[in-house]
Amino acid sequence: MSGLRIEYGKVAPGAVQGMYAANSYFDACGVSPLLRRHIELRVSQINGCGYCIWAHSRQLRELGETEERLAALERWRSASCFSDAERAALAWAELVTKISDGVPSDAAFAELRRHFDDRQIVDLTAIAANMNALNRIAISFRREAPAG
Repeated sequence: MSGLRIEYGKVAPGAVQGMYAANSYFDACGVSPLLRRHIELRVSQINGCGYCIWAHSRQLRELGETEERLAALERWRSASCFSDAERAALAWAELVTKISDGVPSDAAFAELRRHFDDRQIVDLTAIAANMNALNRIAISFRREAPAG
């Protein structure tokens, strides 16, 4: 077992309390639960967070998501099972996640705005940003998905 493995939620609950508390806000925001979980799963896939991939895949299944769409998420650009709005949100989430590559383009923002209002755009951005933070903590301290 790695020395970097820490049960961070137990050791310093206040350190992650705000990020977890954001989930209550996201539960009631103007972004559908299905789209929210797709964003969280896609961000987790990009970051390689095994625990979060497991958790959000499970949540999507509980929401009734199909195995076809779950399997297609990593290749959403070429998958016909995602709507234009979902594609715009997924593209935005990827740009937010890869922010070190540069500022999201005006074209990506314009496409997002075709499908979502300002509040939803802020919420989508906050969902992606919060998931990135949670991924970084889980990955850093080697949090793993349950066996089986």
